[in-house]
Amino acid sequence: MRHAYTPTLPELQAFVQAAETGSTTRAAAALGLTQSAVSRSLNSLEARLGVRLFHRVRQRLILSDAGRAMLPEAGRILADLDAAALTVMSFGGHSEVLRIAALPTFGAVWLIPRLRRFAAGAPDVTFDMTATLEPVDFDRAPVDLAVLRGPPRPGLRTAVLVPERLVVVAAPRLLGEGPLEDADLARLPLLQQATRPNLWLDWFLDAGMDPITILRGARFEQFGMVLAAARAGMGAALVPEVLVGADLAGGALRLASRRSMPGRWPYALSWPERSEERASFRAFRDWLVTEAEG
Repeated sequence: MRHAYTPTLPELQAFVQAAETGSTTRAAAALGLTQSAVSRSLNSLEARLGVRLFHRVRQRLILSDAGRAMLPEAGRILADLDAAALTVMSFGGHSEVLRIAALPTFGAVWLIPRLRRFAAGAPDVTFDMTATLEPVDFDRAPVDLAVLRGPPRPGLRTAVLVPERLVVVAAPRLLGEGPLEDADLARLPLLQQATRPNLWLDWFLDAGMDPITILRGARFEQFGMVLAAARAGMGAALVPEVLVGADLAGGALRLASRRSMPGRWPYALSWPERSEERASFRAFRDWLVTEAEG
C-alpha cells in the first residue's frame, strides 16, 4: 500500500543523483532528463516529506541533516530495485523458475551437475539457486524447496536423497603406503568443519580413544573449504563420502582410514505444501528422487 508520504521512483532517482553530484544540472544529465524536471521532483519530494533535504548554496546542493539520513536508504532501495529487475530478466525465455536453497558443497558437488539432465527434458524451467547452512523459513524466503540435513520439521514434506556416510581423506603425500590406523591418524593435523565441530570427537569416541589431544588443525566453515585444504596437504579431513567421489577417482585425495561412520541425518529434500501446486515442482521433485535412487 502506497501512502501519501511515500516517494515516487522519479523523486528518489532525482534525490540520489542530486545528492551524489551536488547539482540539478548534472543530475539531469545522468538521468537523461531536463534540469527543470529534476528540480520539480526534488521540490515535490521535499513537500511530500515536509522537510528540507538540501541547502542551496551558490548554485550547489548541499545535503541537510535530513537528506544525509535519507540518502543511504534511498540508494539501497534503488539498488534493490535494479537487482530485482536483473533477477527477473535472467529468467527470460523460461516460463517456470524453481527456487532452490541447498547446502553449499552438496549443492555444488552433487546437485548442480545433475540439473542439466533435468533441464534437457524441461526447456521451459530454469533454476534460481542459493546456498544456505541454516534451515529455510519457507514462510518468509522466496524458496520452493531446500536440500539440507537435519531432523524433519513440522509442516514440511520431505524426501530422502542420500544417506550420509563419513570417511577420512587426505592428500596422498601424507599417507605413505596406505590407510592409517586411528592412533596414527590422530598424529596428523585434523581439519575442522566449523558448523559441525563434533565430527572428529565422534570419530575417535567411536574408536574408543580419548579425543582430548586430537582436536587440532585448521578450521573452515564449509566442507568445500575443508576439501580444498585437504587437497593442499594441510591435513586429514572427515567428510561425507558423497562429496569426495571425484577426488578419490582422480587421485587428488585418498582414503586415510579403512573405517567409515554413518551421519545422523541424510541429505533430503524439504518443501512446503504450496510448492506442490506447481507441476514443474512436482516433476523436478520426482525426477530428483529417482536420480538419487539410481
